[in-house]
Amino acid sequence: MNMEVNALQQMLSRLRQVQEDLQRQVNSVAVEASAGGGMVTVKMNGQKQVLEVKIEQEVFASKDHELLQDLVRAAVNEASRRVDDELANQMKSLAGGIPGMAGLKIPGLF
Repeated sequence: MNMEVNALQQMLSRLRQVQEDLQRQVNSVAVEASAGGGMVTVKMNGQKQVLEVKIEQEVFASKDHELLQDLVRAAVNEASRRVDDELANQMKSLAGGIPGMAGLKIPGLF
């Protein structure tokens, strides 16, 4: 019985460490995605907050509002997908040390 308690405590301790590591990883993630051959570029952090949007002058020159909207939407969606991919990869490496955690998907995280 005492061995089971010790094993459970060790597992909980490891889970806390993984949680802290994951939070640090989320905070350090920054991805960039573009649309329209680089006409619109979006930089996003691991919490899916848009940090930066760059729009080339030629997009404004065309005065095509729908095109601009489509390019921004495409760049933001691609950046969001890249954040998901990056966090999923990092989660796999962090959880690899915990039996049964490697394939775990956490709702709301990715």
